[in-house]
Amino acid sequence: MSSPEADLSGWAVEPFTGAGYTHDVYRKGSGPGVVLIPEMPGIHPGVLGLGNHLVDSGFTVAIPSLFGQPGRSKTVGYIVAEIGRGCVAKEFAAMALNKQRPVSLYLRALARDLNASTPGKGVGVIGQCFTGGFALAAAVDDSVLAPVLSQPSVPFPLTAKHRRDPGLSESELEVVADRCANEGLCAMGLRFSADAMAPGERFKTLKDRLGDAFEVIEIDSKPGNEHGFGRMAHSVLTDEVREVDGQPAYEARKRVVEFLTERLT
Repeated sequence: MSSPEADLSGWAVEPFTGAGYTHDVYRKGSGPGVVLIPEMPGIHPGVLGLGNHLVDSGFTVAIPSLFGQPGRSKTVGYIVAEIGRGCVAKEFAAMALNKQRPVSLYLRALARDLNASTPGKGVGVIGQCFTGGFALAAAVDDSVLAPVLSQPSVPFPLTAKHRRDPGLSESELEVVADRCANEGLCAMGLRFSADAMAPGERFKTLKDRLGDAFEVIEIDSKPGNEHGFGRMAHSVLTDEVREVDGQPAYEARKRVVEFLTERLT
């Protein structure tokens, strides 16, 4: 059995401009809004499979095309090329510590726009891998009520400092922590236990700052783990999902849908 995949069928696309950046945004569904930020190398069939699942679960989903070719399947060469492009783009600041990334301003504008055109109390934002931390940075904006960080890997974990870095600036983290303490904001983080790209130290930083408002799902991927996850297991909500009850990535995806439903409706 393989992970769920889909193509671009049924997705409407139009450009959206915010914070000086313009990207195509793919939109589908009805109900409360969720911004689904793609993982590297772009809006691949696994991201579209997740998007369709969210649509089927009752959400309006907006996927900004920040990199890559929408609908194109993943290959090693394609991933390497897009990561290379992403690393040098000022918009993403992939290596920087304690950094407000320009893309977070764009995503806040997109979240506000989606919130204005959808029912519900606010919107959710899901970031994955390269974009995992962008979801929490988007939650500086009041429109974002349910940030989900799946295997956040920026800044790349080159040093102990990079591994501890939360993926957003201190001033942004202060705003998010204040919202958690005073407005009831909650966030969710997902990772595989042996995933060096999304280090446990980053989650510890976030847990220390956000406390009980940060719900963590860590899936065992150490050697000999019960469910046979490989040591390179990384993409919790796409590549590693098998739609079988009890499979940990499938159960994690269920919990994400529950979390979005609780927070937005």
